[in-house]
Amino acid sequence: MPSPYPGLALRAVWRAAGCIALALATSSASAQLARKPSMYEDGRAPQELIARPGNYSPAQAMDHHASLPFAADLPSQAAFDQLARVYNAGTPLAQPHVIFVVDRQAQPAARLYFINTPRYQLHDRFLRAQGLLRGGKDALNRNYRDAGRRFILGTLSWQPQIDGYVYEFWEGDQLTGALLRETQAQLRSHFFAPVQFKANASAQEQVAAAAGIPAVTQSALIGQQPFLPLNTGQAVGRLRLVEDIDQVQDLQPSDIVVLRQVPIALPPVAGVVTGQPSTMVSHVNLLARGWGVPNAYVRDASQLLAAHNGQWVHLTVSAKDYQLRAATGAERNQALERTALKRSLAGASIQTDTRSSALQPLAALRASHRRQCGAKAANLGEVRHAGIAGVQVPDGFCLPFGAYASAMQRFGLAEKVARMQQQPGFDSDAALRRSALAALRAEIEQMPLDAAFASQLQARWTSQLQQAGVFVRSSSSSEDLPGFSGAGLYTTVPHVKGEAALQDAVRKVWASVFNFEAWEARRAAGIAQDAVAMAVLVQKAVDSDASGVMVTRDPLGNTPHSVFIAAKRGIGIRVVEGRRVAEQVLYSRRSKAVQVLSRSAEDTELRLAPGGGVQEVAVAQRQVLSDALVQRLADAAAAVEKQFGGRTQDIEWALAGDQLLVLQSRPFVQAANP
Repeated sequence: MPSPYPGLALRAVWRAAGCIALALATSSASAQLARKPSMYEDGRAPQELIARPGNYSPAQAMDHHASLPFAADLPSQAAFDQLARVYNAGTPLAQPHVIFVVDRQAQPAARLYFINTPRYQLHDRFLRAQGLLRGGKDALNRNYRDAGRRFILGTLSWQPQIDGYVYEFWEGDQLTGALLRETQAQLRSHFFAPVQFKANASAQEQVAAAAGIPAVTQSALIGQQPFLPLNTGQAVGRLRLVEDIDQVQDLQPSDIVVLRQVPIALPPVAGVVTGQPSTMVSHVNLLARGWGVPNAYVRDASQLLAAHNGQWVHLTVSAKDYQLRAATGAERNQALERTALKRSLAGASIQTDTRSSALQPLAALRASHRRQCGAKAANLGEVRHAGIAGVQVPDGFCLPFGAYASAMQRFGLAEKVARMQQQPGFDSDAALRRSALAALRAEIEQMPLDAAFASQLQARWTSQLQQAGVFVRSSSSSEDLPGFSGAGLYTTVPHVKGEAALQDAVRKVWASVFNFEAWEARRAAGIAQDAVAMAVLVQKAVDSDASGVMVTRDPLGNTPHSVFIAAKRGIGIRVVEGRRVAEQVLYSRRSKAVQVLSRSAEDTELRLAPGGGVQEVAVAQRQVLSDALVQRLADAAAAVEKQFGGRTQDIEWALAGDQLLVLQSRPFVQAANP
């Protein structure tokens, strides 16, 4: 069907006066969910959203609001427009919509009301104004819960992603196949254009499938979106097109990078644009949030922005769009000054206690032990201590900061770092720094361990973990700090087996203090390099059937009382790497609805290899999350959040058989540059 809204049809970009802009959804949440925001979410309608899909004068708007309260038929687009309200007005994803009611008990036959949506905004207001509904919330809610309800309450909207009309319902509406068929018949009789059913929850998808009614899914609509704001903000910097991050040696904190793929790690930059979809909880996005820099997915970004490569630009990523224009000379100078002077309070937050090198069992750790074992290990000890029903933490032990400090003192680290930093050009040449840091890491990885410490490590591994395969994980003093996430900067060695391999892994994690990206991130944040210490968490390896990350509050936008969950099959390394789209859902605590944002794009999964390490195997089934598992994860997330005083948590989890495991809990870094 040709678009009835040629000015609203989905388009990629336009160029005008040296400015590139892409206007999309009114909030990052509605962009993700490809839906109109609910009036119940914020209790009011933003005035800018009450717009018309054409050129209307204020007088016309007044005439419109004074028009009839409803229509029984919409025989044309013009009739639809007369009753419609528009979300995302003036953008390529504008959504004109009309709410409707089917009165199933009207006589002599069921009656369809197309409601004057700018006037009433909610079904409830219309029904009460017409004297059709009496009683309190229970009387209204029956029309969302009961199969024998009197009213069917829905929305008819234009979806620019598919150039067509859809009808949809609140995600918590407990629809039946009979109700869907009845709605479809009414709309076919009284609406001028074809309509498709849009499912707003996995339960609605299942009902539609059982009724033989094709459904447009949210994940399908989201997949058509050419833009996603991952972290809003503004930046001025030199635009750099990056084909392969591993081949670029000279990225600067003043660069705005355009990446073909989502990298595993990234040195500090002024802004990030990727041409590959990712998740809100990938390491790169957590770093961007911690740095307070804009970050967005833009389809075909490398091609769209190629003309600006090497130029100084001003980038804005908002909830609605992104804009890129040439930077002024004054903006460039100010950006360089800010880069040179930028400092963070994160360094002042580093507090380490290196007095003891004794290994500590995870069961003995609490959140207060972060000064000895780092936040990662300490928080896991806290979760384990909480004894949350249905949640387990794999057993393990901590090599505290004191063990690192003792080993580095014997190694002569302070002197080696001082000589490294005294090399001519070390401060100014990123390639030289990268090479020097690699050489230092190689030395640390080959240094001999103190015999007494090696014996202590072997004894603890044998007595506590029975020499099982383990993950050897970083738990540094420069992670999870105010304004500094540290996500993905340090090394984890998966599935280590054998005494020699365990010692090698410990040295590798210690050496990761000097990972190039970690050094650069601390340098940009003003964290003193000699203030950093590395604790190591040795934790029993689990061959996970599924794994992922969840955030205990919706990180996508203004949908309160929601939990965001990202998942993939197998071991969870790939979820936080973010290189392929994970399965993503939102779970609403209020409606109990599961809203699928995307399905996993992985054809393979990682599993524990028999001889140690991990191996890639084919995925038998891509879908990871059932509604029951989502509910279970959301309950666990709420319990973990409560254990940390109600602060929003970023939780890594895994599922092994029926066993739900928590592998990490850290404060979620909120957007720092709105």
